Amino acid sequence: MIFKCDLGDMKVKDCYIDETHDTEVDMFGPNPSRLLGLALLGCLSASFIFCLKKKELTLKDLTADAKIHIGRNEKGFLRVLKIDVNIKTKINDPDTRKRAEQCRKMFEQYCTVTQAVREGINVNVNVEF
Repeated sequence: MIFKCDLGDMKVKDCYIDETHDTEVDMFGPNPSRLLGLALLGCLSASFIFCLKKKELTLKDLTADAKIHIGRNEKGFLRVLKIDVNIKTKINDPDTRKRAEQCRKMFEQYCTVTQAVREGINVNVNVEF
């Protein structure tokens, strides 16, 4: 089950979503669960960097990763149960670290995707024949 995603007028090539159950090596593109993790990862990283820039801080070394935990819910259906996002940066200067700590306490509330997922999103589905 491979789907081509038309990204419209964006200056990015269309991507493919692969919902196969083969090994990762055989996959043609990310599956929807990974895309959700990537959306959270991108939004959180951008929010953190935006906060740092507002405080006139720049980082030369920032890495981030997301781990998606999939399991069965109480009805037995596979679901994304949890997503762990880790953002790592190296800050050696104590003054810079103190200012960056302020961002750590508040940047998540500015991430549109993370807050929407946490609060739950209304999804309207329409199937036409």
